[in-house]
Amino acid sequence: MLVKIKSVCVFCGSRVGDNPAYALAASRLGTLLASKNIQLVYGAGNIGLMGLVADACLAANGKVVGVIPTKLVEKEVAHKGLTELIVVESMHERKALMAMKSDAFVALPGGFGTCDELFEILTWAQLGIHHKPIGILNTDGFFNPLLAWIDQMIDQGFVKQRFKELLLVAEKPDELMELVFKGSKIREVEIDITP
Repeated sequence: MLVKIKSVCVFCGSRVGDNPAYALAASRLGTLLASKNIQLVYGAGNIGLMGLVADACLAANGKVVGVIPTKLVEKEVAHKGLTELIVVESMHERKALMAMKSDAFVALPGGFGTCDELFEILTWAQLGIHHKPIGILNTDGFFNPLLAWIDQMIDQGFVKQRFKELLLVAEKPDELMELVFKGSKIREVEIDITP
């Protein structure tokens, strides 16, 4: 199955983190998406890595769609300069709409929310709900412990190896996007949720 990449959903932190490399990578990714005429879909915040990736995309004349629940408009400081800002009622609606509007997904460093979004979209792929590429931007090894945990799940018989292969991992935005474009020719995985 071939998925044409016209929009990429980015999951990332509403903080910048302590390592300056995270901010640089987020900005580079935003610029890269714009240069390839790929629309950015994200959580609509103007703070943290969320704001940096959006600002970089917009500064390079890219299109940015933000989706944010009403309760987070003030807390995450909804970005007012987006191509399109969509305010929804719940986190569930936010995630479903971002997924619907995207042809691929990329996770940058972040906290619990980033993990929640990444694992939900990964679970949907495991269950065959979608066949879109999923990438992790592993800046300075940020996701190494998470990847080790996934290996532990595999080793202990909770996850099959082929489902880890749904994750495309690279340390630099350019490398990751190349994997995502190649991953648009993603194969349908056999669905097997039996114990």
